Amino acid sequence: MGLSHGYGPATDRSDAIALIRAAVDLGVTFFDTAQIYGFVNEEIVGEALEPFRGSVTIATKFGFEVGRADGKQILNSRPEHVYKATDGSLKRLRVEAIDLYYQHRVDPNVPIEEVAGTVKDLIAEGKVKHFGLSEAGVSTIRRAHAVQPVAVVQSEYSLWWREPEKEVLPALEELGIGFVPFSPLGKGFLTGAIDPNKTFEKDDFRSIVPRFTTKAMNANQAFVERLAKIATEKHATPAQIALAWLLAQKPWIVPIPGTTKLYRLDENVAAANIKLTARDLAMIDGALSGITVHGDRYPAELQARVNR
Repeated sequence: MGLSHGYGPATDRSDAIALIRAAVDLGVTFFDTAQIYGFVNEEIVGEALEPFRGSVTIATKFGFEVGRADGKQILNSRPEHVYKATDGSLKRLRVEAIDLYYQHRVDPNVPIEEVAGTVKDLIAEGKVKHFGLSEAGVSTIRRAHAVQPVAVVQSEYSLWWREPEKEVLPALEELGIGFVPFSPLGKGFLTGAIDPNKTFEKDDFRSIVPRFTTKAMNANQAFVERLAKIATEKHATPAQIALAWLLAQKPWIVPIPGTTKLYRLDENVAAANIKLTARDLAMIDGALSGITVHGDRYPAELQARVNR
């Protein structure tokens, strides 16, 4: 996402392609994009990964009206819209079938059974391989899964957002569904590299996120400082501990850190080599559990779209 959407100016196309191919060279095999990130994002992923077709997995997402003149993000998971959107993604990604196709957000105007049925038809036609949901509630997951098996659910999950542990993760374990945490580094804050007094430009999504107001970031600095201390003791970076912690939770959890920088890519990939013991995990939980995280993770109008 960050290569062209949500975090300021887009990365130069040739640099973005080089970064994705560098990830492949480092052993990364799972790449995540979406229609709403701008059609150019799927195009970049498609061009970058075309030489590796068959050896990597590409996920993309449907469910928004993309390219509206007013710039608004309007949900639309009606079958006719999904079919049209799918053909566009296939072309941009340069693939014959989408490996993993998420409904980006639950559309309250279209029954989830109908959405699952649409993807089931796309799978039967050979245009899609697996069905996923993003930020869906447990009831929705169960209803969708009854029509077309849900392979993966993607939601925010990290050391400073552990809400999925209450209901979603137990349900996924019961149903045999994988989990992909997005924003595993807290939209960059858990790296410790963001000045708590920083202000974000209007083209940076964090400029409207309550958790990234100056007041909230200053209050949340205690969390990052504690994480940094743990990282120093483990001879790692805060980002690596945050990723290693997620990888240690369940074998069917695969976090998707994003970056525009090669050195951060190297750092993130190296986190897979850090093995946290049960004692380490208990220590991390104990050290961070008493710190309150300040600020909601979404503004109110976007918060209403999650956990439906």
